[in-house]
Amino acid sequence: MSAQRLLSFFFILGLIWFTSCAPPTCYSRALELSKEIMSNLDKIHQYSRTKTCAGFLPKMFLDVHNSCIGSKLRDFLYVAENLPTEYCRERPRIRLLKRRVQTLYSIITRACYRDLVYFTDDCEALETGNISPRYSEDRLEHLIEDA
Repeated sequence: MSAQRLLSFFFILGLIWFTSCAPPTCYSRALELSKEIMSNLDKIHQYSRTKTCAGFLPKMFLDVHNSCIGSKLRDFLYVAENLPTEYCRERPRIRLLKRRVQTLYSIITRACYRDLVYFTDDCEALETGNISPRYSEDRLEHLIEDA
């Protein structure tokens, strides 16, 4: 009986290992890249050499479920490409951020164009970070009836 348990244990471990080896989907890559971009943006705002350059960059809170993300990334890229000083344009962290934003923009607009599902169209949330749930009329009626 213990040999059978041991065999089933190794089978489950192998199954878990095999599923973690699956290639990333468009959705998972977009989520991962948006987290990396937000992390880089935080580091740019905190790092002493890039803190002055961060003042030129627009505020951005990425949400791949927001339909306004394409236009926000495009606007951010325009500002990042046209920073007023050469010093800011040549900073390695800024260049890495631009490269990642370009990659995410191309993934969203080209590779995963029809694969992503947008739950909201609150463009202001990408600038403020305040995501407010917006219910459609049918959903709102059900919430009121349940209360």
